[in-house]
Amino acid sequence: MALTDRTIQTKGKPAAKAFKLFDAHGLHLLVKPAGGRYWRLQYRVGGKQKLLALGVYSEVSLKEARDKQADARKLLRNGQDPAEVKREQKRQAETQSENSFESIAREWHGKQGRWTADHAHRVLSSLEKEVFPRIGDKPIQEITAPAILEAVRKVEKRDALDVASRILQRVNSVYRYAIQTGRVTYNPAADLVGSLKTRKVTHRAALSRAELPEFLKRLNAYDGQPVTRLALNLIVLTFVRSRELRGARWEEFDFERAEWRIPASRMKITAEHIVPLSRQSIAVLEELKPLTGSYELVFPNQKNLTRVMSENTLLYAMYRMGYHSKATVHGFRATASTILNELGFRADVIERQLAHAERNKVRAAYHRSEYLDDRRKMMQTWSELVDSFTTGAKIIPLHAK
Repeated sequence: MALTDRTIQTKGKPAAKAFKLFDAHGLHLLVKPAGGRYWRLQYRVGGKQKLLALGVYSEVSLKEARDKQADARKLLRNGQDPAEVKREQKRQAETQSENSFESIAREWHGKQGRWTADHAHRVLSSLEKEVFPRIGDKPIQEITAPAILEAVRKVEKRDALDVASRILQRVNSVYRYAIQTGRVTYNPAADLVGSLKTRKVTHRAALSRAELPEFLKRLNAYDGQPVTRLALNLIVLTFVRSRELRGARWEEFDFERAEWRIPASRMKITAEHIVPLSRQSIAVLEELKPLTGSYELVFPNQKNLTRVMSENTLLYAMYRMGYHSKATVHGFRATASTILNELGFRADVIERQLAHAERNKVRAAYHRSEYLDDRRKMMQTWSELVDSFTTGAKIIPLHAK
């Protein structure tokens, strides 16, 4: 007698030993002592009896089990073994999964050993949020340029133009990796160059050489928090990034060697960055010691001494000094770079001190100490120039441009 759901519920209760409830044409329900109930199909191929698993009841209903049985019997009539067909389908599905965009993208991501942990997290998160839900499960060799563009356009429509551009670059990198590892021979993302909107670049406001003396005069007269004034003093003298300055810890400073070693974890590059300290920079730090020397952070937050100073603290100080839009904290890097080039210092030396990321990976390995002697001289010259803007002394350029 054919099975019904009622029969399964009344007779399909577990017992001390496993038993079977038969339907028809070899289809039956195997009931295990632990309570599991499994659809099985008995059939013969080449005179041998075989068994095919069709799923678990009730995830697979009685009707679905019969439909699977009918499909299997059709294969048998065509001379195919249902178990072999199922194994081949599973193998193809696994191969397709291994060659999916998401699988290869994760593999590519895992190979990027030079990235910081924060950057690696941002890259993977952007792919997980914006790309994988749309093309992640597709075989990478079957994805077209329009499919990639459609995924990136959804980001562009939110006016997140920079994010959209970075995501397209990452998809492009995944395809280059897939080509290198023999998964594809063509990169459809490369055809999308210039397809996205671009935002007009607005460079951060920076003071000119002629404007720097007036700024220093106002800074010396600043009547706000002394720690804030000294933070701006030190950023002028060292022209590090705002977050690198605000996150400074006393343990990073070696006063005997006159060096500030900023850990790689706080840098845009994946290497420790050395900032040679001029006599003027050390004088600023000595002035800071009585104020914050008992804390781990050189520039702690006023409300929570275990947290770094807010970037808004420096911006507000600039605002109070009258620099609403004329200059930004970050702009001192551009000011220093421009003036040091005018003084005749080599571009490579300046670039190393600015800690700009090196595209050449071999050269990047030397970031930590390359041109260190030249950088010591340059940083001292820069500090003396800054002093001269308030004293009226003259600094002679190294050579005529």
